[in-house]
Amino acid sequence: MLILIAGLILFFGIHLIRVVAPGLRAAQIAANERRWKGIYALISLAGLGLIIWGWIAYRGEAPELYEPPTWGRHLAMLLVWAGFVLVGAANAPAGRIKYFVKHPMLTGVFLWAVAHLATNGDLASVLLFGGFAAYTLIDRLAVIPRGDPAPAIVSTRSDLVALLVGTVLYGVFAFLLHGLLFGVSPY
Repeated sequence: MLILIAGLILFFGIHLIRVVAPGLRAAQIAANERRWKGIYALISLAGLGLIIWGWIAYRGEAPELYEPPTWGRHLAMLLVWAGFVLVGAANAPAGRIKYFVKHPMLTGVFLWAVAHLATNGDLASVLLFGGFAAYTLIDRLAVIPRGDPAPAIVSTRSDLVALLVGTVLYGVFAFLLHGLLFGVSPY
């Protein structure tokens, strides 16, 4: 469990620097942006590696905190698909999705985390997915005072691309990769 917690602290710690120490982040970028991005990437990857290792190691012995509802699996399928579409929209030129959601990456990750909380009640999963859900909420609340304007719509075609790419990636992941990587097939 300690490996999982250490990974969560590293991963979210570096991701929340902008929230808790914006001056430090700005100073690092001003001093040497490439160095800062390298440090950020290394700490993120180390944290992600520890999260994966810790979750795999602890999941088998983690106590069950709650029994997931029987309908949780169906809800998860819908939420994860929407999450894939939103992450696709986050990485495309602004369309209506990005305009209305404003921060589609955070929203997509939040939906993914909530979906997995609806299907997993063990402590390892609650730490992992609950950590991601909490992070996305904290980060989303932190951007409100900045007053980020909604992005100008560049192309509504971006929405179609996000929908198509998100749906295809969801299908590949749900029907093939999830079972191979995690031993559980959603379908």
